[in-house]
Amino acid sequence: MADLLSTSVTGMLAFQRGLDVTSHNIANANTPGYSRQVAELSTRSGQGTGNGFVGGGVEVTTIRRVYDQLMATQLQNASTSRARLDMLDSLASQVDGLLASPDTGLSPALQRFFDAVQDVVNDPASLSARQVMLGEADGFVQRLKGIDTRLRDIEAEVNGRLREAAADVNRLSRSIAEANDQIVLAQGRTGQPPNDLLDRRDLLIRELAAQLSISTVHQDDGAINVFVGSGQALVIGAEARSLGVGGSEFDQARAEIVYRSGSADIPLDTGLTGGAIGGLLEFRAGLLDPARQALGETAQALAAEFNRQHASGMDLRGALGGDFFSSSAPTVRPSSNNSGTGTVTASLGDVAALTGADYVLRYDGANYSLRDADSGQAVVMTGTGTALDPFVANGLNIVVGGAPAAGDEVKILPSRDAPAGLGVAITDVQAIAMAAPTRTLEGTSNIGNATIGPSTVVDAADPNLLATSLIEFTGPNTYSVNGAGAFAYVSGDPIVINGSEFTITGAPESGDRFTIEANTGGSGDNRNGLLLADIQTRGILDGGTVGVGENYGRLIADVGGTSSQIQASLSAQDVVVQNLEDRLAAKTGVNLDEEAARLIRFQQAYQAVAQVVAVTSTLFDTLIDAVRR
Repeated sequence: MADLLSTSVTGMLAFQRGLDVTSHNIANANTPGYSRQVAELSTRSGQGTGNGFVGGGVEVTTIRRVYDQLMATQLQNASTSRARLDMLDSLASQVDGLLASPDTGLSPALQRFFDAVQDVVNDPASLSARQVMLGEADGFVQRLKGIDTRLRDIEAEVNGRLREAAADVNRLSRSIAEANDQIVLAQGRTGQPPNDLLDRRDLLIRELAAQLSISTVHQDDGAINVFVGSGQALVIGAEARSLGVGGSEFDQARAEIVYRSGSADIPLDTGLTGGAIGGLLEFRAGLLDPARQALGETAQALAAEFNRQHASGMDLRGALGGDFFSSSAPTVRPSSNNSGTGTVTASLGDVAALTGADYVLRYDGANYSLRDADSGQAVVMTGTGTALDPFVANGLNIVVGGAPAAGDEVKILPSRDAPAGLGVAITDVQAIAMAAPTRTLEGTSNIGNATIGPSTVVDAADPNLLATSLIEFTGPNTYSVNGAGAFAYVSGDPIVINGSEFTITGAPESGDRFTIEANTGGSGDNRNGLLLADIQTRGILDGGTVGVGENYGRLIADVGGTSSQIQASLSAQDVVVQNLEDRLAAKTGVNLDEEAARLIRFQQAYQAVAQVVAVTSTLFDTLIDAVRR
């Protein structure tokens, strides 16, 4: 009777444990990260008798967590990619909407400005048209600055998000380390896996993977080590390391993720990929910085070319035109690691030679060298770096001085901050130089059939630009200038005198005269205005092949194309993540119908074993009564 009773008791205990596990599954059916648990039953060792072995009942060997590590890892990696794309989409769409919108974009303001220039060309003496031109110029500048301010705000948002993400990583790392400690203690004490703690840790790891790409290594004692970047340990057993946010070497206001190891902070920006942090860094380096650079190049190209052409004209008062736009020099940022007292200044040279890159100038103790800030490739410089002979490279003029120390570096940003320094330099409508500064005249007594064309300025800085010059032919093939020289004449060849260029065509006779003089009183002249209006489509950037409007249009196309690609990739990744979640839920999740059926099965088994106990009790009572008689 003792065997029958003990066997029944083991069944009651086992089925009760099965009911406990089933009820735990049902209670956590909607708990995020919960994995279904199963009570594993096995036969207890039997007892030998003369005629065979009698079974010893049943026991619960373990409570197994239904879990697929391979599928969970796939979901973790897919979630990392999705978080990266989601962050990229959120930020890229802001930039795309800002640049392409007719309400906030630059194209409408640029078009209105050049329409106003054309109106002055059509009526160069109109003061009201000139006032509208100045107003549209200021409107263009303000729109450009507004876009730049918004891009700076987005950069500040990136900095703030990086700080929040680093704080989340540190919080999750500490929680994973604490879970490791609890798991190791529980598993060491009982020899059984603490399933609920394992689920909690897996959920924490998945949340961490949404912040940045990680790799994990399982230890024999049940702990998991977590690594980031190029192998930096974030969690080792029960110990958690931390990430921080500091200023970059060349800009303390630019947030940079660092790995805190003892007293040293190791920059990790180039080693972090995936997740929200990877998306933030990728957006800033691959889309925001190039957008600010291209916007700055547009501002620089328009200001430089418009100023150059405006300086080649004459205003209503008969004075040569000056700068129409004011602009700032390229930004120079010393490294925070510099120990010397060297100085570096940069200015724009040939705008057409700008490449859209930033540069790092380094002093090795004897010589300076220049490299691309992103690729690290060396950039050839000419010159000696003095004010009279500056270093020249890719459209930049660089002057160095002071006493730099070996290893000192400065970062040069040719265009990124240009919009902030742009302004309209003139306020007087009569100072707009729409006329050409010089004009050509034919002698009234000329007898040949030669004619002189209009003059154009090739050197506005020539001190004798406005001086009157008389060209007199001393023969059909030679001429003098102000009575000096005997210059060879070829019909149609350009002639340059005092910074002005013109042509004479035809067959002159000896004594024929032509004059080039200051265009005094030329209020109706629009020759320089025509050249100013032509700047809208004239090739200026990229070696003189891309105009200012085209450069901005190319920026819109690049950002819009990138944004569309990100959206498409995000939609596809959403499907991948959903499919993996569904597959993992189908295997590890709780199915209430199955659990209900399992609950009934355990209940019926428990009732059946209870009936065996009742029979055992009846048999035992009968035996006692028989002995008493």
